[in-house]
Amino acid sequence: MRIRALLALTAVAASLSACATADRYDAAGDVHALLTSIRNNDRATFDSLVDHRALTGAVEARLVDEARRSGLKGGWQAAMIALAGPAADVAGAALIRPEVFRAAANYYGYTPDKPIPGRIAIASALRPTGDGRVCAAKKDGPCMLTFTREGGSWRLSGFDAQAVNLQLKR
Repeated sequence: MRIRALLALTAVAASLSACATADRYDAAGDVHALLTSIRNNDRATFDSLVDHRALTGAVEARLVDEARRSGLKGGWQAAMIALAGPAADVAGAALIRPEVFRAAANYYGYTPDKPIPGRIAIASALRPTGDGRVCAAKKDGPCMLTFTREGGSWRLSGFDAQAVNLQLKR
């Protein structure tokens, strides 16, 4: 009886592991295309693989969080929070471009003088995070870029600005 239960649990674990591996491999194709668009400064392909609304929302959330932690008084904090949306829109238009993301690609080793690795190599750098998402991270490092499945493709939907800042400063 215990052997059957153990076999059943093993089968479930293997099945879940296969799903995570399939997601990583599936996402790796679109991540490869995104890296290629960044390297080639291909704005059209880049835009098709990036969720601008989600990234702008992440910038706005970060600005609101910073405003709340600022300790400002007398309505200044409320003003900063109110301006977070328009500021995020401006920042998104200025920063969500292939040339800006080139620094993150360079950090991961995808420099213009080297070929972009294949799908399997990229899949090994992706980590499932749940909710149909994967993130790009070095070994045990923080998730710097998050990709979400939308329809039949994976799009860049989030980033950890603090992790990117910490990693790029080194």
